[in-house]
Amino acid sequence: ALIRTCPACRFSHQSEAVASTETPEPWYLALLGFAEHFRTSSPPKIRLCVHCLQAVFQFKPPPRVEARTHLQLGSVLYRHTKNSELAQTHLEKAWFISQQISQFEDVKFEAASILSEFYCQQNLVDSAKPVLRKAIQISQQTPYWHCRLLFQLAQLHTLEKDLVSACDLLGVGAEYARVMGSEYTRSLFLLSKGMLLLMERKLSEVHPLLTLCGTIVENWQGNPIQKESLRVFFLVLQVTHYLDAGQVKSVKPCLKQLQQCIQTISTLHDDEILPTNPAALFHWLPKEHMCVLVYLVTVMHSMQAGYLEKAQKYTDKALMQLEKLKMLDNSPILSTFQVILLEHIIMCRLVTGHKATALQEISQVCQLCQQSPRLFTNHAAQLHTLLGLYCISVNCMDNAEAQFTAALQMTTHQELWTFIVTNLASVYIREGNRHQELYSLLERINPDHNFPVSSHCLRAAAFYIRGLLSFFQGRYNEAKRFLRETLKMSNAEDLNRLTACSLVLLGHIFFVLGNHRESNNMVVPAMQLASKIPDMSVQLWSSALLKDLNKACGNTMDAHEAAQMHQNFSQQLLQDHIAACSLPEHNLISTASPPCSFSLRMDLQPAWPACSENKTDRENETQELSNKIHPIAAVKSLIYKLYLQ
Repeated sequence: ALIRTCPACRFSHQSEAVASTETPEPWYLALLGFAEHFRTSSPPKIRLCVHCLQAVFQFKPPPRVEARTHLQLGSVLYRHTKNSELAQTHLEKAWFISQQISQFEDVKFEAASILSEFYCQQNLVDSAKPVLRKAIQISQQTPYWHCRLLFQLAQLHTLEKDLVSACDLLGVGAEYARVMGSEYTRSLFLLSKGMLLLMERKLSEVHPLLTLCGTIVENWQGNPIQKESLRVFFLVLQVTHYLDAGQVKSVKPCLKQLQQCIQTISTLHDDEILPTNPAALFHWLPKEHMCVLVYLVTVMHSMQAGYLEKAQKYTDKALMQLEKLKMLDNSPILSTFQVILLEHIIMCRLVTGHKATALQEISQVCQLCQQSPRLFTNHAAQLHTLLGLYCISVNCMDNAEAQFTAALQMTTHQELWTFIVTNLASVYIREGNRHQELYSLLERINPDHNFPVSSHCLRAAAFYIRGLLSFFQGRYNEAKRFLRETLKMSNAEDLNRLTACSLVLLGHIFFVLGNHRESNNMVVPAMQLASKIPDMSVQLWSSALLKDLNKACGNTMDAHEAAQMHQNFSQQLLQDHIAACSLPEHNLISTASPPCSFSLRMDLQPAWPACSENKTDRENETQELSNKIHPIAAVKSLIYKLYLQ
């Protein structure tokens, strides 16, 4: 949800009814009390609750009681049963009857809100919109409901990808909140609008809006936890804006402020006193959800910067907290957080040489998306991309191409599209015989002019891909130019993994050219940086180069030490490769359809050929794989995988 109702303003059905019904009849109170008892039993006795509420109609109740009972029945059936037709009937009756009754705002607008939510769940969006529009039109004298319904309709447009209409509604809400004297709710509307403008990449509108929001938030004097939650919202937008632009170094001050802010919130106690202004009965996220979100953006930063151990540490903390929250709260946003965290940690695993674990986590993402059509819609392209990256890591280039192609067909997100194309280009370079397709892709991600996105990180990666292609084509001076541009950009924003990659490839070029001293000056820092990340592929490549460099220079002891390092890295990667390909989940790489559209069969035979009965065959296959991994003997097998985000 864009914005949630403040928990303090939620009442039980029973207390609402008693407070709003004039001199309630004893039979009504008795039936309502029984219904509430059955609803709150452990486990809930929903069938008996429904029977009690249905019995109210036997007494020919007055319109107010009738409308409220229809609302209660519709809500219970919608939330706790699969009887959608009956739920729809009761909610529609509650909405229709309540519109005929004056001074009955709570039931009227709650009926509109829940009915439109129900329509959306049933994919009846065209039925939900007129209900919300009518409710918004007649709720202008009821500030709380007017703001809540504006948020709800804006969210509906957002889910439909109609961000222009959603932004217009949020702008209307911000002006209404200003007139009603609630700078707090005005900030929530403006920050929500800023979030959507960032999604639309309307940066010329985002900057002045965020500047205005920053001023309002800092000047607003009110509930401390509300003020800090506004600051978290504001800082999250700033941090994600920088990360979207690939500016890993520039974002550090904002990220530090965000982390300090969430620490402050965790020490504050929730204020149970309701705001006096009814337009201010909202909050953005519970503070427990905000903590997970801050972990998430920290993981995103660590992943882009190449601090992979830090990314794994914060992912573990976030996932642990998520598991605790999901035991108490089934909010869809928690599943979204979980999927995004897993997507990032999967890329970490692939880089650090834990492909088997990464594959199991890809399967976990598939299972999460199976449980939610919306999650699947929003993350299908990312899933295919992750499978494509896994395919590269296990040398399955045809499967990698198929997965990336499927991902491209599913996304309209420019940054993701550019990321996929960059990795697909690395596949074509590695195959060596896809010149027409490769040049077509490179024209669309030319970093020298008309680059499709503003991401500093992706543009630096595009220069690296150009350098890699020039290296394989023997155009070494051109390759050095591209790689030096990559180094310049990656050093400017602390993109450690691209720096390590560019250094080792430059070292390889100088080695081929016979300039051993300059090669050593590149490879040694590449090895140090790769060890710090840690990046197994770059360490493997660097150790092989160091072995051959020292051998060429007559440094026997150093050459032996480098050879031992290379052997260790080779064995680690080989064992991980065998473990990953032996898993039944490995069969996911051959799925042409979306990977969540079927239930993963866990009884499939492992795909790794080592399960063949012939021992000699197994040994030959293992030796063949070992040869493929060797970076000098088969350099095209060593293309560094661009897991950038």
